[in-house]
Amino acid sequence: MTTDALPEPDRIEGAPHPRETARLFGQRSAEEAFLDAHHSGRLHHAWLLTGPRGIGKATLAWRIARFLLANGSPSDPGLFAEVAAAGSLDVAPDNPVARRILAGAEPRLFPMRRAWDPDRKRLKSAITVDEVRKLGAFLHLSAADGGRRVAIVDAADEMNNAAANALLKMLEEPPPDVTFLLVSHQPSRLLPTIRSRCRELRLSPLSATDLAAAMEQAGIAPQGEGALAELAAGSVGEAIRLVNLEGLTLYSAIVSLFSTLPQLDRGAALKFADIAAQRGDEARIDLVFDLLTLFLARMARAGTGRPCAEAAPGEAALAARLVPDVAAARRWAELQAELGARIAHGRAVNLDPGALMLDAVLRIEQVARDRNAA
Repeated sequence: MTTDALPEPDRIEGAPHPRETARLFGQRSAEEAFLDAHHSGRLHHAWLLTGPRGIGKATLAWRIARFLLANGSPSDPGLFAEVAAAGSLDVAPDNPVARRILAGAEPRLFPMRRAWDPDRKRLKSAITVDEVRKLGAFLHLSAADGGRRVAIVDAADEMNNAAANALLKMLEEPPPDVTFLLVSHQPSRLLPTIRSRCRELRLSPLSATDLAAAMEQAGIAPQGEGALAELAAGSVGEAIRLVNLEGLTLYSAIVSLFSTLPQLDRGAALKFADIAAQRGDEARIDLVFDLLTLFLARMARAGTGRPCAEAAPGEAALAARLVPDVAAARRWAELQAELGARIAHGRAVNLDPGALMLDAVLRIEQVARDRNAA
């Protein structure tokens, strides 16, 4: 496999890479916070971009990098600098910096990501200290050129301990004119000392309107927009995964399967478990389990008096019947936590996904029966 053909860990399958994404939807407040700091001359050397997966954190990081490099450093704006007082992070597509970034050839930008393991022929499971050493070499070698430099760490949550401690040293003693952009889905997993040395930009889930616009930009035809927005919870990345893996159909199948509770159709249960038994399609298997636990969470929420909009035919009526009050909601929430932990463990130790799914389905039936008997 050539270097150009290697998979990119920060690319969502079926969507443009964040460096290729022209517009960012729904995150105007985060952009304005960064611009305010830039224009006031109080630009922090390290920024922590946080929020759920798939809502635009990486896209914002690349937009910031493009903007900073196009504007040069405060002491040397450069020949092709944009107007620094601009009201947005937009950079003209024909700007030399924009063209180089799109081609992956900008010498003043270093994306630090999980590396390819040539022995196992797959991406490594963590960002290792070797990648931080490469970042250090980049900063040392590029320092002679002068001007601003940018490092994007995506995702910072994926650093192992050695990598995190090595990066911390750079954040404690940052080189001049270097901006670190750390993308984090779960900032609680980072070292507190790393968080304390960054200024946080918190991004929010997208509205249904912004989600639809982002999907259109990604070249993905809209389908079941209301249901998609419900299940994706404002995440473009999750919406794309649902579309690519027929998630709306799978969720409808889950609602249909449990529509007969407290008595399950055993034939339908076995057939549904077979979906999870299709080894080799790990992405689809993971989605089925994720949708099952999401179904339980949505049932529990409905019982608290804060029902979600219906994401599949019959879901609202099923929730009203199965979870009529707060006490029932609490039991379903406990079940969601229980099965979520059981599924995570089963996947980690490579249990048969079909058996794992059938076990989860039968456990749901048992809880529904116990509730009905009570």
